[in-house]
Amino acid sequence: MYNNDNRIVVTLDAGGTNFVFSVIQGNRDIVAPLTLPSCAAQLDTCLASLVKGFTEIIGQLKEKPVAISFAFPGPADYPRGIIGGYLPNFPSFRDGVALGPFLEKKFGIPVFINNDGDLYAYGEALAGVLPEINGKLRDAGSNKQYKNLIGYTIGTGFGIGIVIDGHLNQGDNSCVETWCLRHKKHPELIVEDGVSIRAVQRVYGELSGDKQHTFTPKDIYDIAKGNRPGDQAAAVGAFEEMGEVAGHAMATAATLIDGLIVIGGGVSAAREFFMPALLKEMRSTIHTLSGDELNQMQMKVYDLDDDAQFAAFAQGESREIEIYGSHDKVIYDPQKRIGVTTSRIGTNRAISLGAYAYALNHI
Repeated sequence: MYNNDNRIVVTLDAGGTNFVFSVIQGNRDIVAPLTLPSCAAQLDTCLASLVKGFTEIIGQLKEKPVAISFAFPGPADYPRGIIGGYLPNFPSFRDGVALGPFLEKKFGIPVFINNDGDLYAYGEALAGVLPEINGKLRDAGSNKQYKNLIGYTIGTGFGIGIVIDGHLNQGDNSCVETWCLRHKKHPELIVEDGVSIRAVQRVYGELSGDKQHTFTPKDIYDIAKGNRPGDQAAAVGAFEEMGEVAGHAMATAATLIDGLIVIGGGVSAAREFFMPALLKEMRSTIHTLSGDELNQMQMKVYDLDDDAQFAAFAQGESREIEIYGSHDKVIYDPQKRIGVTTSRIGTNRAISLGAYAYALNHI
């Protein structure tokens, strides 16, 4: 989608340390990214940095962009472009800043601001994993096609975005969230305390007995691989616990949404250690009061990064059945199924493409 569209959209990766400005046309970056300090603690300086960055990168273009579109940390009233509330990385925005209207007045073009989890899922749904999986299913001779996608980002936090039949679900309050669900193993805690960078670090410390360690998740991953000194069993266990807790939250969402799941974010690189536990949790069972055992999810769950599982996912249980009262037959596949996969295009790229597509879809 939009691969051959000549309209230009300016995008932004808004971090608490740096702003990275980009320009996309036809789903491709057309100028080198520009990085400026965000100066997030001082509102005047922060807004001046935004204006400077957008001015400089637009000044490199031969034609005027049709929109500015980007992700900004929440909470926010995204449809109105107002940022405010508890923002650890942008403390100067806590009292409420009409960022979208401010930028529209400065540059005279539409400005769209969304949650990064939303734009991640939107990019993956329109230009990432969803069209890729559907293409692979067609190539495998399957009639099964997917329209719904749940995108998760695992990094500093635990983010979510939901796309239903090509439409981004933004909710009535710009408040589609997953971080505040209950932690499976500690119901008094938020799930983000079990699925995030800090969760991996904390659990490694608990399992190793070294709560004062300074390892990053990348360090812990290297320890799990045996490529760095440390407690290997604790490193593996930290990712496994994260997978279990994430799987519990994802099972709830996928039961309600009934779509594919794609995982991105920095911690997703450790999929070999957390994915088995995640899938085990999603495939686990629950019971009724009468003692009946049921699958936690009513759909079969496949690992789409595994070739053998993808082949089984594509095959399903298709068979011919006769139409009652005739000899005509139809194909019937009774197997309800979804798949879990990790991002191919990368989280930042998916967010940029999501921002680009969102703008073009709304002007």
